[in-house]
Amino acid sequence: MASVTTEVPVTGGEPSTEELVARIRELHPLLEKNAAQGEQDRRVVEETVQALTEAGVFKVAQPKRYGGYEMPVRTQIEVSAAVAEADGGTAWVVTLVNQCAWMTGLFPEQAQDDVWKSNPDAKVSGVVTPSSESVKVDGGFVVNGRWYYNSGSWHSDWAVLGMPVVDEAGETIDHGIALVPRSDLDFEETWFVAGMKSSGSNCLIARDVFVPEHRIISAPKAWAGEVATEHTEEVLYRSAFTPVLALGIAAPQLGMAKKVLELVSAKAAAKPLTFTFYATQAESPVFRHQIAEAAMLIDSACLHAYRAVDAIDRAAREGTYPDELMRARARADAGWVVANVTKAIDLLLFAHGAAGFGENNVIQRHWRDSAVAARHAYIVPGVSLEMYGTALLAEDGNITPML
Repeated sequence: MASVTTEVPVTGGEPSTEELVARIRELHPLLEKNAAQGEQDRRVVEETVQALTEAGVFKVAQPKRYGGYEMPVRTQIEVSAAVAEADGGTAWVVTLVNQCAWMTGLFPEQAQDDVWKSNPDAKVSGVVTPSSESVKVDGGFVVNGRWYYNSGSWHSDWAVLGMPVVDEAGETIDHGIALVPRSDLDFEETWFVAGMKSSGSNCLIARDVFVPEHRIISAPKAWAGEVATEHTEEVLYRSAFTPVLALGIAAPQLGMAKKVLELVSAKAAAKPLTFTFYATQAESPVFRHQIAEAAMLIDSACLHAYRAVDAIDRAAREGTYPDELMRARARADAGWVVANVTKAIDLLLFAHGAAGFGENNVIQRHWRDSAVAARHAYIVPGVSLEMYGTALLAEDGNITPML
């Protein structure tokens, strides 16, 4: 059995995407070793978090001004998928923490300084749903609320949280996103689920928390490409808001699907096809067809994901903001990833057989993690396709402002 090491060489400067993915693959034995413990603890094992931190995995969406790598959205997708090949729960935390770092990069520099100036390794988690109440006071707002489900809640130093922006009369005038220190928030364990157990997607609670005005941005403006950062030269933070989030959330699916395909294919040469004359699954034309179909479904998921993120990165480089049709298509691409991966993993489990559901079989963990993650409201396939269909038909008023 290969030895497990957490010593990953990290050179100075910003790595390429290939270098960062290689660092992650070097850590696969550690991530796999700790996966079961993470499920049991309902949080990613701290040894894993520390190793990923040292490898720079949480730096991909952080501004270079604070020591981050400020890498394209494509890199965020590839990093999340690479982590997911080892463990879906860990990948979900990596994804959400990096996405929340990206959102922090949309805030004014003063707010970013609050987060990273004294602690460049600070991690941010978050929930943008405005499940709270606020009162306007001198210099900001007093906020009370509860935010489910805050992935990576165990490991975060700050949180980006949705809140209503109100006037002096208490009337809601905007949907805000607030940056709040984790130390200002209470915490409740609420994440008791069938899959993604280690994501630590618990509840954060605000009780009379003061949020200064400079740590609040407008969500609708951000969805439309109008952000608060003064650093307009930073290409990454010109990326289209909701496609970045949707495709990022879909990214772990790519890694989990590839791993299940790899495991099922590897076992086929020695595993018999029960109740047939085939000595091994690999000899069966039906099994070969199933493997091929699953591989094509996964390829389709990857092609749609990378088409979408490449278009987003290209628009950001060119300084243009994608129109509603392109943004709706990106949402549909994210849903297409989920739909195809779900079909592929289901097909692979039928091909592999009931042994795939053994508690000690890693295949069932990927199946559970994928199934739970696929139900995230941001990437539900049917809803995503409806958004795209509405945009294709040029109907007035899409079903959501979050395009």
